[in-house]
Amino acid sequence: MSTRRPLVALAGNPNTGKTTLFNRLTGAQQKVGNYAGVTVERVSGVLQVAGGQEIELLDVPGTYSLAAKSKEEELALKCLAGIGGEPAPDAVLLVLDATQLSRNLYLALQVLELRVPVIIALNMADELAKRGQTLDVGVLERELGVPVVLVSALHDRDLGPLLARLGEALAGRATQLARPQVSLSPVLQAAVHEVAQHVPEEWLTPAKSPANAHLDARRHAFAAWALLSLEERDELDDVPANLRAQALRVRAAYAAQGHALDDELVAARYAWIDERLPRMVRTAPTTKPVSERIDSVLLHPVLGFAVFLLLMGIVFQALFAWSDPLIGYVESAVGWASDHLRSVLAEGLLTDFVVDGLVAGVGSVIVFLPQILLLFFFIGLMEDTGYMARVAALMDRVMRTMGLSGRAFVPMLSGYACAVPAILATRTMERQRDRLLTMMVVPLMTCSARLPVYTLLIGALYPPTVVLGFVPVQGLLMVAMYLFSTVVALVAAAVLSKTLFRGQAAALILELPAYRAPHWPSVWSMMRQRAWSFLRDAGGVILACTVALWFLLTFPRNEDAQARLDQGGTTTEAEVRAEQLADSYGGRFGHWIEPAIAPLGFDWKIGVGLVGAFAAREVFVSTMGVVYGLGDADEESDTLRATIKAETHADGKPVYTPLVGLSLMVFFALACQCMSTLAAVKRETRTWRWPVFLFVYMTALAWIASFVVYQGGRLLGF
Repeated sequence: MSTRRPLVALAGNPNTGKTTLFNRLTGAQQKVGNYAGVTVERVSGVLQVAGGQEIELLDVPGTYSLAAKSKEEELALKCLAGIGGEPAPDAVLLVLDATQLSRNLYLALQVLELRVPVIIALNMADELAKRGQTLDVGVLERELGVPVVLVSALHDRDLGPLLARLGEALAGRATQLARPQVSLSPVLQAAVHEVAQHVPEEWLTPAKSPANAHLDARRHAFAAWALLSLEERDELDDVPANLRAQALRVRAAYAAQGHALDDELVAARYAWIDERLPRMVRTAPTTKPVSERIDSVLLHPVLGFAVFLLLMGIVFQALFAWSDPLIGYVESAVGWASDHLRSVLAEGLLTDFVVDGLVAGVGSVIVFLPQILLLFFFIGLMEDTGYMARVAALMDRVMRTMGLSGRAFVPMLSGYACAVPAILATRTMERQRDRLLTMMVVPLMTCSARLPVYTLLIGALYPPTVVLGFVPVQGLLMVAMYLFSTVVALVAAAVLSKTLFRGQAAALILELPAYRAPHWPSVWSMMRQRAWSFLRDAGGVILACTVALWFLLTFPRNEDAQARLDQGGTTTEAEVRAEQLADSYGGRFGHWIEPAIAPLGFDWKIGVGLVGAFAAREVFVSTMGVVYGLGDADEESDTLRATIKAETHADGKPVYTPLVGLSLMVFFALACQCMSTLAAVKRETRTWRWPVFLFVYMTALAWIASFVVYQGGRLLGF
């Protein structure tokens, strides 16, 4: 006999409390992985039902319906129906939001049509009374034909009744009533029947097959799904070619007769819901709900946008400034570890490798944790309170003009602080196409790591003068760099959405959930999972890149320079480090790329700085300090600024001019000089294809823009 735990799929619309209920049921017994072939997380956990039986509970990606336009949306169907390599569930625990029953019942009808065992967990029924509404659970049970259990995912201490009904369903003791029958017009019946003949047999008989009497209903459910979901261009590459061809042919044939089959199918299901909903929920509203009064402000085209900018300003301030003390603690801890290791280990190459390679690499990984944790703390708050849905609705119209989803706005805004947590934040978007497009433009936003470079160059090359009598030139330049990167990011999104990621952003279909207090254990659980996911997957790549950069900037060793230092005299350690860097593979690479960067106004020393900056953009400043023999220096160093300003070519012409400074800032604004960003993209996409594309296209864009700035400036006499 099999010892496999029974599998229960937990499904529901987004914002129904599904994940909160999952966390309440499974506690800390959760496993996080990824579905095969996609980047969507597969989260499962173990719980005990009545009688002590252990079951595996799978948290199915939230969806408003089983109609799919992407692989990610298709996952919900695969998990619930047990097709496409996914194990068939022994039962489905379907979470419905009692306050949004009309929309939730649409998904329920589709799941019930699959003829799988279902238990309904009706969440937030306690909030109906606040709206002057009452719910008749008996009517709901009879109409749906499956058990319905009232729960409160946030407040219930005793989930025993739900677990008892779940145990009954798994043991085959659940009361079976007649499943709902949606009335289809003769045209719809004929169209569904034509497509049903091409539904693959393996979809009808999964490991936990339904009774034979249900096979035809299941076949017709898949046919209706195909008519709603399949397009000439979609991401559903697991669909049999003959089923796709038949669905497209049938839909086109009926369209020629004036029938929009997809719209008619949706209308038929909602007609069933609209007819029965008044018997399930009785409404006697006396006052306008509080949520509607709040939405009149938060969704207002002017006031809502102002409130959103204020809240995003707080989030941005947290990522940009509030995280500084935590980042400082991390950097201090890494510095202490480095100093301690140098004091206990003998001087030499091994110590340099351990301290400058391994410890520095670990530090460059964990330094992102404060920002990642803070970002997902705020995202968790916005999701749990219901505000994230309002943000998506508010921004969708603007973002769609550039081919982006309204949900892309939060990751893009987060990119001003750091691209790494911003890329992780794209997980709030449903479609792979929208997530990839957002990932490809987020690194163009001016992150905090670019600021030291801008500060150094502006402070060294642009005097503190004013224009128009009161506007400081230095501040104006800093603002201009922010605006420049934002405009380029939006233009890049528009271009990529019409070329490589051709297609419209997914239509934003959502019902605004009721406002509610956040469930703090769920917020903390998400923060913990995201942080661990970053450390586990992106951390290894960052560490490897840090060690590789250490090797490039350390070897081959300049023994002559070291010998002069050991013998005493006037040679300083900073000068030795400068010679060592010039003779290293990284220094040689700077000489090698000089012909390519000379048209931008850069010399080989700037090239070495660009190589060092790949570890992190701000490393450019300290690398230039080493190149010029000044030792460690930061962007506020007067000595480094003076050295840069005084640096000349062999012919006596200055290396750095205001035009060169502008060209270099433009290059840093657009180039992907950040291995951590590439590692995060690799982690999210599970392939090197997209990080390589991101690096190549951003580097090419940076080179072209810098070339235009520098050569154009020279033509204009600057």
